[in-house]
Amino acid sequence: MKKNILAKKIMFYIILVIIWQVISMSDILPSNVFPSPYEVGEVLMYSAADGSLFFGIGTTLMRLVVGLTIAIAIGVVLGIFMARVETVNQTIGSLVLGLQSIPSIAWVPLALLWFGLNDVGIIFVTAIGAVFAVTINTYTGVKNIDPHYVEAARNMGAKGTQLITNVLIPAAFPYMISGFKQGWAFAWRGVIGAEMLFSFLGLGFLLNVGRQLNDVSQVIAIMVVIMIIGMAVDGFIFKKIENKVMSRWGLR
Repeated sequence: MKKNILAKKIMFYIILVIIWQVISMSDILPSNVFPSPYEVGEVLMYSAADGSLFFGIGTTLMRLVVGLTIAIAIGVVLGIFMARVETVNQTIGSLVLGLQSIPSIAWVPLALLWFGLNDVGIIFVTAIGAVFAVTINTYTGVKNIDPHYVEAARNMGAKGTQLITNVLIPAAFPYMISGFKQGWAFAWRGVIGAEMLFSFLGLGFLLNVGRQLNDVSQVIAIMVVIMIIGMAVDGFIFKKIENKVMSRWGLR
């Protein structure tokens, strides 16, 4: 079954590349506007050969991991407090809902003013873009826990940190995984957008260099790399975690 799905996906992308090549060969659009797959592949090979592609990927992923880790840590703690303390929910909770509507890229000017042109500013944008999705999903997960489970744990002596780590987090974990996945998506967009505007290394920087040089092949090549990394993380990390969690909780 999995092999059939994989074969279908591979075939789909092969057909997509063929269509792309046919359109580029038909001269409907000039090559400086719509380059061929071959030209895009050449850019990727040159970037890989001189090391700039791998350095850009490594730099971006480092910022992403740090920013997402910070977002998950803050989001989980804040979400639990919102769910367990009504005053926190009524005050900070309303602020979280409002801040979630702000796009990650809108935090860039503030990050520039606060931190300047450095990694800290980019990590800040990455973390702030993801933290509210993690917070809201953690809050929803804890809020939906059957109160009888919490009462039973308390009757058995669980309280404070023990109640949180042994009862609340495990019971809310399916919701939290969804929050981590949403947070990853927001963080990924945030780090690329911040790198483009900060012009400070990374894949976003390479994307911006292609724009400045009017090199459409490089722009599309980096976009393809960004897409492939996004699909790989979603498919090989979050999808597997989701499947395990769903099976563990009998949801699949």
